[in-house]
Amino acid sequence: MSQPALQMSDVRKVYSMADNEVVALDHATLTVGSDEIIALVGPSGSGKTTLCSIAGGILSATEGSVVVGGEEIGDYGDKELTTFRQNKVGFVFQSVNLVPFLNARENLLVVDELGRREGKPARDRADRLLDELGLADRAKNLPSQLSGGQKQRVAIGRALMNEPELVLFDEPTSALDTELGQQVMELIRSEMKSRGTAAIVVTHDERITSYCDRTVHITDGVLDAG
Repeated sequence: MSQPALQMSDVRKVYSMADNEVVALDHATLTVGSDEIIALVGPSGSGKTTLCSIAGGILSATEGSVVVGGEEIGDYGDKELTTFRQNKVGFVFQSVNLVPFLNARENLLVVDELGRREGKPARDRADRLLDELGLADRAKNLPSQLSGGQKQRVAIGRALMNEPELVLFDEPTSALDTELGQQVMELIRSEMKSRGTAAIVVTHDERITSYCDRTVHITDGVLDAG
């Protein structure tokens, strides 16, 4: 049996503010299978972003264990976390965050300049991903020349460039209408499952949870997987 993509055990994230402590994540324990898609649902300020930021090595936990693809990242320094993010995780942000002056193909390649490929292997992978995502004819288009759904597809391709263990999606359908949102979720599911890649989809929209294998709720930093 393959190892889990993510194992978080008793994770806390505490911020000190003046004389008070704010608990953003409270003893969170979560396991995500190697090809499992989890919907992480909760209201604004519930701790969704904090959990994903810790899983992705953007934030460090105050307490607890975080293992991604068999790699314990809790004691990593900045340099180790940078390497970890380049090789183990992919991110698809709510605002897409494509580089506006680079075309679709270049938006994939600029990420991989920091990764494990360069030159022709990187170009070949970018072209293959764009083709699989139905964007082969949009490879030379700038983000301003793409629709909202096409931008999301480029962002998904960018997240997959380094063959990550885990992809973190932050509200991937929030800026899309219902029909396009469903298309994007169908695409996310098919792309993750075809590659055997795990994903956490952060959302407040219960309608898209049907595209995920399991739903985990979070409220005030406390997870409820029931």
